[in-house]
Amino acid sequence: MEAVNTIEIIGYFASVMVAISLMMKNIIWLRWLNFVGCTLFVIYGVFISAWPVAGMNAFVACINIYHLTKIYRAKALEQAIA
Repeated sequence: MEAVNTIEIIGYFASVMVAISLMMKNIIWLRWLNFVGCTLFVIYGVFISAWPVAGMNAFVACINIYHLTKIYRAKALEQAIA
């Protein structure tokens, strides 16, 4: 019974993180918070055997990492040129 409560808490926390991320004006904060929320949803989805939830959120987490990498590389390039 204890594990079910922990898993539900992970699901709720994931929902909160994704919701908060969508309120961010700063794209970097949005991407990071959304990545954390998606990662938690992957964990949640695996534990409850909801493979579409786990798969879709894993995909979105990868998209967030891709864009964060792109943003940080562009910033590094800007600093190197300046």
